[in-house]
Amino acid sequence: MSERVATYLAGEKDAILERLLTLIRFPSVSTDPAFAEGMKGAREFLLDRLRAIGMQDVRLLEAPTGQPAVYGAWTGAGPDKPTIMVYGHYDVQPADPYELWTTPPFEPTIRDGRIYARGASDVKGSTTIAIETVAGFLAIEGGCPVNIKFFLEGEEEVGSPSLIDIIAAHRDLLAADAMISADGGGAAGKVPVLNIGCRGITALQFSLRTASKDAHSGKVGGAMRNALHEMARLVTTLHDEQGRVAVADFESGVAPLSNAVRAESASLPMDESAWYESFGAAPFGDPAYTVRERTTLRPTVEVNGMWGGYTGQGGKTVTPAEAHAKLTMRLVPGQEPAAAQAAVRAHLEAHAGPGVALEFNYKPGGTRAYTLGAEHPLRAATAAVLRREKGGEPAVARLGGTVPITTIFQEELGMDSLMFGLASADEDAHAPNEFFRLSSLEEGLRLWPLLLSELGKVPAGAFRDAS
Repeated sequence: MSERVATYLAGEKDAILERLLTLIRFPSVSTDPAFAEGMKGAREFLLDRLRAIGMQDVRLLEAPTGQPAVYGAWTGAGPDKPTIMVYGHYDVQPADPYELWTTPPFEPTIRDGRIYARGASDVKGSTTIAIETVAGFLAIEGGCPVNIKFFLEGEEEVGSPSLIDIIAAHRDLLAADAMISADGGGAAGKVPVLNIGCRGITALQFSLRTASKDAHSGKVGGAMRNALHEMARLVTTLHDEQGRVAVADFESGVAPLSNAVRAESASLPMDESAWYESFGAAPFGDPAYTVRERTTLRPTVEVNGMWGGYTGQGGKTVTPAEAHAKLTMRLVPGQEPAAAQAAVRAHLEAHAGPGVALEFNYKPGGTRAYTLGAEHPLRAATAAVLRREKGGEPAVARLGGTVPITTIFQEELGMDSLMFGLASADEDAHAPNEFFRLSSLEEGLRLWPLLLSELGKVPAGAFRDAS
């Protein structure tokens, strides 16, 4: 069954590519209201496509605020077959800075076997593969080996703030045995990778003030605290010189890395020198851990933005009274988002200099880290497919980033998930000149049919027993 579908999809590759390029052209940036039309266009495209391939009950799942998700179902496999939720997201990161793009970010350009565009890798390419796989089964076989529900989110890139409300409003509709995520993973390429989890995330923004107003730097410089100087000094206290997080209680609840987890991490080869070279960066970080461990298994505190004073053209001789910063924290198993936020806030308050007032602006909470259990049927089925297709035992890996829905669906719906995206780590997601390999599109259109067929061999009850 899956071979026939894979052969059919290979023959449809050009048409599928055109649909992917059309989806990419919608500038669906969820964080910026100026892109509302792009978000709407992407939603309407996906609704039309799900209806066209034969999905049922296609609709938008809305919350009181925020961006709706796109939903569609096909339940013709019957109650004895598992119901698999297929997850993707249609929102993308902002394309700024535009001047660093070689070609326009929302006009996909194919060069050297790659699609260059915002959202091509994260995650419209893999989302398209998932949709077209189901389309192939319905067109060639008249049905799928499993029951399917699509959940295509519109707020992944802003931390899924409306997801809890969407679940609360549509809990029965979203019931499923397990979820396969088109976001995350590492199914493409020569080395087979089984992605079993991701780090969590939380964030805060804060401002500091050193005076009631800006002042002439010639009049007050040397006698008044400069808000930008104080911000620079304060954020450097978050780490030691080697990059270790220096925040008391930040790692409360985190267990030491076991030998087994470290061995899993090491099963995926990594050339650390080449990794640094790809970013034009120098080696950095806690020497007690490998680069892969630092970027997937250890918690972080990162300054994502810092500003204040005069940033326009030319100069302005001013001593700024106010400065601002945005922080995110990547979390590992054992960390609670609210506790991590509280630890960082307490650290900043304790290290602010005299005469420096802090003001915090953040939403309490965040997303915990996620790990799929070792004996879960999702893990066994995916490993079997990768082993058969790639000719070797898959490496076991975790994402350094965060896919919030993995944790939220587990906590709210009791649904475990595995990430089976076709994007690769070097595709500059979230950066200028993001790209997606055409070879990954071809590979995904073979691997996804094989995976759905493998999952169709598992009794529905086995998923519930493993959760």
